Amino acid sequence: MSIKKAVIPASGVGTRFLPTTKAIPKELLPLLDKPLIQYAVEEAVASGIREVILVTSQGKEALERYFEPDPALESFLKDRGSLELQDEVRRVTSLAKMSYVEQKEPLGLGHAVLTAKDLVGDEPFAVMLPDDVIQSAKPALGQMIEVYHSQGGGVIAVEEVPRDQVSSYGVITPEPLSDEVYRIHGVVEKPPPEKAPSNLAIVGRYILPPEIFDCLERTCPGAKGEIQLTDGLALLMETQELYGYRFSGTRHDGGTPLGLLKASLAMALAREDTRAAILETIKQHLPA
Repeated sequence: MSIKKAVIPASGVGTRFLPTTKAIPKELLPLLDKPLIQYAVEEAVASGIREVILVTSQGKEALERYFEPDPALESFLKDRGSLELQDEVRRVTSLAKMSYVEQKEPLGLGHAVLTAKDLVGDEPFAVMLPDDVIQSAKPALGQMIEVYHSQGGGVIAVEEVPRDQVSSYGVITPEPLSDEVYRIHGVVEKPPPEKAPSNLAIVGRYILPPEIFDCLERTCPGAKGEIQLTDGLALLMETQELYGYRFSGTRHDGGTPLGLLKASLAMALAREDTRAAILETIKQHLPA
C-alpha cells in the first residue's frame, strides 16, 4: 500500500522555549524564514503524502490558523502590490489536506500517535517529529518510503551518533542488511553508553503499519504515566519486522533554542540569497 498520510505530533508544551511558548506554539517558531512545522509538512508533501494529521493540544489553535486560508490578509497584500507574499500565503494554505486531532492530556509520544488512530484508519502511515529538520537532496521521508516498499515492513530513520551521546536517544539493536538498511531486533530508550546495543539513534521519522495502534493500546504507561512509542514498537516487533534506515542528509535539532539557532545558521549558509550576508555577520562577531 502507498503511504498517503503523515501524523505530526505537535501537542507538547515546549518547555525549553518558555516563556515564549506561553503564547506561541513551539512549532511556529521560525527557522530562518519559515516555522518549524512548515518544513515537516513540505517534506511530507514532497514525499507523496496527501494528508497531514496534526496532533495538537489546548491553546495551540494558532497551528490550525496558520494553515487555513486568510482572505482578508490576501486582499490586503494584493492591495499593497505584495503579490509574491500573497502567493506564498496561498501556497502555505494549499500544501496538503490538513486534519487536526487534540491530545487531551500530555501522556507521551505513543499516546499522541494513538490519538490519530481514527483519522489514519487501517493503512500504513508516516510519523514525523517537527523538531527534527532534515536537509537533503531527496526528502528523507521519501527515501524511507522507498525502503518500506522494498522491504515490506515498517521503517525507522536512524543516524550514527557519538557513543557518549546515545543516552539522549532511542537506540536500535541492528542487523545490517546493506550499508543503509538494518533489520531491528530491539529498541532501547536512552541507554547508558556502556549498555547501548549500537550507536544508531532513532530520528523523528517513522513509517508504521496500522497494527501499531493495537500495540500502543496494549502498552503500559511508564513511570510518568506516559505511553512511549518505543514500547509500542517493541510489541510490534513480536509479530512484524521493523527496519532501520540510515538516511542521506543532515539532521538539525530544532527542539532547543541553541539547536534552532544552529539550524537557522546552517539553512542560511546553504542558501545563495543569504549565504554572503550570514558569513559577513559571523566575521563581524569573531574576535580580532
